[in-house]
Amino acid sequence: MAKPEEPTVRVMVESYKERGSGLHGDLHIRPVAGQQFAPTLRVRCSKGLIKNYPEGTQFWILAKLTDREGGSEFLSSHHSWAYEVIPKS
Repeated sequence: MAKPEEPTVRVMVESYKERGSGLHGDLHIRPVAGQQFAPTLRVRCSKGLIKNYPEGTQFWILAKLTDREGGSEFLSSHHSWAYEVIPKS
């Protein structure tokens, strides 16, 4: 990771559809609005969050802010880290 000084933080994220984005399919994960990270920030995490749950599902994950050697910032959560599904109210 290019930002080793960044702390690991708990972040609420959600799955959403973004057609034609050119990234690994149409379903992606983003931070939920109103937190310390903008919903426009990409999230790299376990594929289980998009394969096993419908669009719009929200989760708590642990993640770090990073970038690819000076490239665009994104949140990274290791695929083996646990996550919590947030029940819909």
